Amino acid sequence: MSENPSNLIKSLYQTILRYLRPSSMITYLQNTLNFCKENPSVPFVTAAGLIYTTYYLCSVVKKPLIACKDQKLLGFIKKHCPISTEKYWPTFWCIESRLQTILRVLLQSKPNVQYRSELIYTADGGQIKLDWAENDSNQIFNKEVRPTILLLPGLTGSSNESYILHMVTNAMNLGYRCVVFNNRGVGGSRLLTPRTYCAANTEDLTFVVNHIKVKYPQAPLMGTGVSLGGMILFNYLAKTGKDCKLVAGICMSVAWNVFESVLELERPINLYLFNRTLAQSLTELVKKDIDLFEHHFDMEHVLKSSTIREFDDRFTAKMFGYSSWEEYYQEACIHEKVHAIEVPVLCLNASDDPFSPSHAIPVKDANNHDNVALVVTSHGGHIGFLEGIMPRHSTYMYRWFTQFMDSVFKHGKKELP
Repeated sequence: MSENPSNLIKSLYQTILRYLRPSSMITYLQNTLNFCKENPSVPFVTAAGLIYTTYYLCSVVKKPLIACKDQKLLGFIKKHCPISTEKYWPTFWCIESRLQTILRVLLQSKPNVQYRSELIYTADGGQIKLDWAENDSNQIFNKEVRPTILLLPGLTGSSNESYILHMVTNAMNLGYRCVVFNNRGVGGSRLLTPRTYCAANTEDLTFVVNHIKVKYPQAPLMGTGVSLGGMILFNYLAKTGKDCKLVAGICMSVAWNVFESVLELERPINLYLFNRTLAQSLTELVKKDIDLFEHHFDMEHVLKSSTIREFDDRFTAKMFGYSSWEEYYQEACIHEKVHAIEVPVLCLNASDDPFSPSHAIPVKDANNHDNVALVVTSHGGHIGFLEGIMPRHSTYMYRWFTQFMDSVFKHGKKELP
């Protein structure tokens, strides 16, 4: 037989009173003080944990800023991209921008993607390697009309970068085809001419887009660029305007104002963590084909470049016919080209990106011109956007890519201009 409920309540009440007696409270406080004396670090750790948790919840976890004058595009995003209404919860133990940037490289898994490589040749005799993920085993779409995503990796990146592999995998799971544009001399392609690539020049991208459209004229094509790849893509979209052969674009972690980005990368910490490492990668890239360049450039001087600015001044600017690195950077900047975009473009940046300072992100321009939706998070670093306790697979960036890309292919023709 069960005990009378009133007796249970009475017993609970008496127990509470017993613990609230002054003698009991004094005993409890004494035990607590003794524990703290035996373990002096506990109070400090507890206090620090509470302070950090409060800071994380109040100042780190936030909804992104979405700057977009185009109400049709903004409404489309809010309707079809649930992530647009969510708060971004960066990995709790990794919120600092440089940590996000570095740990993404170290922690992220690399999905297995089977590419079919195609070598195409430009008018000047250069070689470009396209890595195709045709997705023929997926029967959602007929091959001739299967929506296709063209992906452009970062500065020295290729089709085997973890962020490219994850986005390709996500797109293929939805039935789409992917093709990765590896810049000249990168990703297994050979340099056949004394020319590489740069943020301002869109000739190779135009060639690649035309090649894809000839191959699959009925398949809608969308471009996605990350970091330098996003800058090249944005410049292409701005130059082609209404004649663009892409239905939409996605640009992630781009350097909007190259002058401001260079200054940011030359700050002491960023200089040693990122700038010199990337400069070394660039010099190694041209060093392996030094015989192609030594009659056109002072390669001894080029190979001594210790920063990106030095490399661009001694090599990139001269290669593409600019009189100086300043002239090249002016041409490469995209923050003043928002008005020239004529197709829907989603741009994702973190305000703490060590490669692109927040004051250089053109929020005002996005609020004054159509076709561009600029999403800015409070944290995320450069191509970081880590989330979850152990961020080995999905990231906030991949989710934005997947939702926007999928919604454009499924609903863009009817709902977007």
